[in-house]
Amino acid sequence: MPDHAILTADDHRDLRIRTDRAPELGDAIMACLTVPSEFRRVQTDYPILFQRDQAQGTVTAVALFGFEDGENLFLADGRWDARYRPLAIDSQPFLVGRGADGSDVRQVHIDMASPRVAADGGEGMRVFDDTGRPTPYLERIADQLRALDTDYVASADFFAALQRYDLLEPLTLDVTLDDGAKNRLVGFHGIDEDRLIALDDAAVADLHAGGHLMPIFMALASLGNIGALIARKNRRIAHG
Repeated sequence: MPDHAILTADDHRDLRIRTDRAPELGDAIMACLTVPSEFRRVQTDYPILFQRDQAQGTVTAVALFGFEDGENLFLADGRWDARYRPLAIDSQPFLVGRGADGSDVRQVHIDMASPRVAADGGEGMRVFDDTGRPTPYLERIADQLRALDTDYVASADFFAALQRYDLLEPLTLDVTLDDGAKNRLVGFHGIDEDRLIALDDAAVADLHAGGHLMPIFMALASLGNIGALIARKNRRIAHG
């Protein structure tokens, strides 16, 4: 169960965070949140898909790591085998929270129940130095959280544009592996390329003015990584 706390030098002076990568550290997930501002970096390694919450009328984007719950095909020997890790996964176990008074001021929080929090005396990255100042590691995390929070809020305009022009289509992916096993990926959406091509000049101009065309193209390009993800799955099966 999560145990969120405001990060302070007084309470967390000796805190260390494990930065290696393993299923037992919370990395055994098939996807994580991503934001349009990082699509260019995400698409170098991962398929970018979309999820719709029909009840809330909202859309989110995710980077895909595997084909079934708990599967992350980028984990290998205590490391993450990719050129880039999405902000939402790389910044764990930290998160953005509000102050105790409920104000809108953003603060760095930490999930003290996370397995990434090193036990007393355990190895890991220092969060504060001996004088109580943030370490370069924490400063990097703070920058990531700031970008993630800002870009998540800003992404509402991007997702609204996708829905305004009906650019999302349900995506069902049937994967047949080398050993004959089958996986079916459902519950996700992708960019409808045919509808995108058919947009009139006014719609394209609107998307361009909003800065939405680039992340749309990056999401489309990212689908080429599905084949590479299938190849990772086949290699994992072959090597037991």
